[in-house]
This record gives sequence, C-alpha cells and structure tokens, in this order.
Amino acid sequence: MNSYEELSLYIDGAFIRGDGRHEQDVFDPATGNVIGRLPHATQADLDRALAAAQRAFESWRTVSPVEKGAILRKVGELSRAKEIGRNITLDQGKPLAEAVGEVMRCADHCDWHAEECRRIYGRVIPPRLPNVRQFVLREPIGVCAAFTPWNFPYNQAIRKIAAAIGAGCTIIIKGPEDSPSAVVAIARLFHEAGLPPGVLNVVWGVPHEVSEYLISSPIVRKISFTGSVPVGKQLAALAGNHMKRITMELGGHSPVIVCDDADIERAATMLAASKFTNAGQVCVSPTRFYIQEKAWDRFMARFTEATRGIKVGAGIEPGTTMGPLAHAKRVTAMAEFVQDAAERGARIEVGGERLGQTGNFFAPTILSAPPDDAKIMQHEPFGPIAACVPFKELDEAIRRANSLPYGLSSYAFTGSSKNALRIQNGIEAGMVNINHFGQALPETPFGGIKDSGMGSEGGTETFDGYLVTKFVTQMD
Repeated sequence: MNSYEELSLYIDGAFIRGDGRHEQDVFDPATGNVIGRLPHATQADLDRALAAAQRAFESWRTVSPVEKGAILRKVGELSRAKEIGRNITLDQGKPLAEAVGEVMRCADHCDWHAEECRRIYGRVIPPRLPNVRQFVLREPIGVCAAFTPWNFPYNQAIRKIAAAIGAGCTIIIKGPEDSPSAVVAIARLFHEAGLPPGVLNVVWGVPHEVSEYLISSPIVRKISFTGSVPVGKQLAALAGNHMKRITMELGGHSPVIVCDDADIERAATMLAASKFTNAGQVCVSPTRFYIQEKAWDRFMARFTEATRGIKVGAGIEPGTTMGPLAHAKRVTAMAEFVQDAAERGARIEVGGERLGQTGNFFAPTILSAPPDDAKIMQHEPFGPIAACVPFKELDEAIRRANSLPYGLSSYAFTGSSKNALRIQNGIEAGMVNINHFGQALPETPFGGIKDSGMGSEGGTETFDGYLVTKFVTQMD
C-alpha cells in the first residue's frame, strides 16, 4: 500500500521489466512528481505477443465456458480494490473513493461475463427437406487487439478483456501509458487466477506505432478501441484496409434536457455530482445543459450551490471530491473554452480558472447562456465545465441536442410520461437516461451512434464483436 505498482509488460504469461528497453516516466497529476517508469515494447516484444496470442487461441477457443467463467469469477474475487484504487489515484488523479469504486464495480463485470459466456448459443433452422439438418454456430473470432483510455483505466480494460476471454478469444491490450497501473494490476489478477499463458498480453509503447503494428498484423482479427473521435476514425480506416472487425466507443458531448415539470432540485443535485465526477473526464459526462425557461432560476440556484460545495484537491487526500485533470495540457484547454464562451457573451457563474500553480487543477465551472456557436457547445471539453442554456419548447431542446455529430449518451429529467416518450424517441444517442443515471451496468449495452462509435460493450451484445457466425447445412 505504500508503493506504486511495479510496471511491466505481460507477454505469454511472463511479466517483463525494462531490461534496456525504452522507458517513460509516469507522473502524479496532483504534484507533477515522477512515480514510476513504464517499459515500452520492442518490435520483437510485439511479435512475441502476437505469436503467443495465436498459439494460445488454438486451445483456449475449445475450453469449456464453465472453466472460462471460473477464471473470470476468480478475478472478480481477487480485486484488491483498495491497493489498485490507490495506484489509480496516484497516476490518474481521481479521488480515492472514485478509484476504489471503479475497481469494485468491475468485479460485477467479471461475474456477469462469467455467467453470460455460458449462454453463447447458436440455433437450429428448420430445413426444407426431411433429410437435411441446418444450424448456426457462434465461434470466437480469434486474436483481438484492444486499446484503452486513461480516464477509467481499470473499467475500460476489464470490459474488453472479459468479453474477449469469455467469448473464447485471446487478446493483446495496449492500455494508457499515462495511467498504466490498473492494466498491469489486471494482468496480475488473471495470472493469479490461472489464465493460461498467451490468452492475455499487455504491451506499451508509442500509441500510433503499437496500434498500426498490431492492426496490420494478419494474426489480429478484431480491434476494440475506446478514445477520441479523430483517433478512432484513423484506427477504423486502418482496420478497414485489412477488413477487420471493429468496436469503437468514441467521444461524446452529452446533452441534458431538464423540463419544467421535473423535480428540479433533485435533478440539479444529481447532475452536479455526475458532471464533476473524475473532473469531467468522462466520455458520457453531461455537458450541454438545456433548461426549460420556467425552471431556469431554480435549477441554476441549486446547481451552482452544489458545485460550489465541491472540494478540489489531490485525490489521495481525505475529503477530496474532485481531483486534478490528468494532463497539464487539459488545464490550458479548459481556460480556452472559458475564454471563448465569455468573449461570446456567456456568463461565468462558478469557477472558470486554474487553481494553484502545482498540479493540474481547474475549478469546477458553470457557464450560462453561451451561444450555440461557442466552442464549449460544439466540442467536447472533457473537463469540469458545464454549459447551461435556456429553452422554451421541448422540440427545440431535442433539435439542439441532436445538432452535433456525437451520439453517445444523453440525459433528461421530466415528470411527464408524454415528454419522456418524446425524448426517448427523438434523441439521437446510443444511451438515453431519463430521471436517473442507469447506464454502464454489466447487463446493459454501452455504445454510441454517429461519430461516437459503433458496436456495444455490455449486455447480451457484449460478445457480438468477438464472435463469428458459421452456418452449417448437412444432408444425410
């Protein structure tokens, strides 16, 4: 508990330290101090990981789903949430309670995938001739390459790993070099749980170099990526050149619609807590707030009050409810969003500035009435800024919510079933949350539409990207 994770590659069942490889510094975003050194994979390491994953697939694909489920379930039981959570706080910055909670929730993902992998069914198709039998098999696609982000380093990795392994695939994962401890910890848990060598491999390096090498390899049959829209499009194009299956969970710019018939105080309180979780560095973070005019004053009063109560500080310190941004460049980006909005007539209700000179701290910020062409209304801030604007009629709010090319998550609060139906039918998003935050559970699909990606993780859809369909017809 007193030291940071010992960072390494994990290839073919072995943890590999630097040993002359290039290593990069890992920083604590609250202090700027170096807390670890992360070894980068050489081309020989990547080739070894590819070969190990291919070799392991030949046997893992036929392993009983009961045995696969037992390993997944054991990983959930081994979670060591406090230790792993502390290291996530050190390299990513989020408050300790959030980091520990992230790890604990992922035990549920392991358990759910352990059960659901036992229900990967095919089907029998009634034949047209009496001496014909025809049926459909669902088989693992093969070796998968996964690329995961730094904002939820444990959660995003475990979802891909559990789905791939449960489906009978093997996987090479490149996690986030800026917050790597969680993925190394996951490798240790699977290692201890008895996962055969080569089924899971962890590599690190210069992101575009590793991704291009793995995606171009004929061994890799499936790519899963969570990250920004521009990078996702680049990887999708590369995968398309090689006709490879992809799952993409990309950026969002989540709209919130608060109708005047909603429980306004409750909505404002819930949204303040959700907006500033992980300092707003959440792909599904509520960002564009559309508040009906009659509810505007009540909502803004409660929303600003709750935001002012947020305690910003190092995530490891007791009582902190919002930590630093993960990267120093994001502090500059937040200031630019605020400056642009203010120059266009928006009012800064709360925050709007950097906090201190040490660490990557930016104040929780609320902007009121920025115009639709303001940068904050067009581009995902991925930080602790909420933009609030009034609206008159619900159709107007839905139109403005759908005006961007994003379509990941969305939120609405209303006391009317009629409004709720109009919203769920009208909003263009992969996920619609009405009167609560009910997404990202293991049993529910998580994914977006439009520029926000394709495919889903979670729910019964979780294995779709890792399975191929084989039709068999036989005549006696």
